[in-house]
Amino acid sequence: MVSLFSGRTLIRNNSDQDEVETEAELSRRLENRLVLLFFGAGACPRCQAFAPVLKDFFVRLTDEFYVLRAAQLALVYVSQDPTEEQQDLFLRDMPEKWFFLPFHDDLRRDLGHRFSVRRLPAVVVLKPGGDVLTNDATDEIQRLGPACFANWQEAAELLDRSFLQPEDLDEPARRSITEPLRRRKYRVDRDAGRGRSGCDSGDPQRNPGAGAELW
Repeated sequence: MVSLFSGRTLIRNNSDQDEVETEAELSRRLENRLVLLFFGAGACPRCQAFAPVLKDFFVRLTDEFYVLRAAQLALVYVSQDPTEEQQDLFLRDMPEKWFFLPFHDDLRRDLGHRFSVRRLPAVVVLKPGGDVLTNDATDEIQRLGPACFANWQEAAELLDRSFLQPEDLDEPARRSITEPLRRRKYRVDRDAGRGRSGCDSGDPQRNPGAGAELW
């Protein structure tokens, strides 16, 4: 997978637009993950309609608000926007964990030819080794939502990392702000339950239109 972007720079879609350019960094971000290549453009009406669906799909699989452990999933936006300003505008409301190629990198167009992308939007699903798992998962994502990932994970024989510590791309998973309160409540309820067991003597059992042409 890393070889696909070897010698290139990926940019993270956060406020600092962190650059990922060394082999070690690329490996850390992409290794043992399914990678989605999202071909789209802000000027494409169908892309505008699909983008919120893909955003929700990605967030529900990778955000600790929804899941205990982020799915082994990465997404690279391969812009087909005619200008850098339109690319930036399109990415403005997309997840910070998305990556994208610099606007002036000709790999954006080369990838479209390599994976035979003819219409927008398109989502190419790649196995960790770089082989194509799905040529275009757009319809599948719209129909099945996050359930797609389990199907892809099984088909790709993705190594399960559930034995590892939770991790984020940049920092450890944040705990909920209410966790200390929930732990305290658990201790209180547990102690109260013990008190009752020692004193009670009663009963114990209580579809949009056609896509935009790309080339």
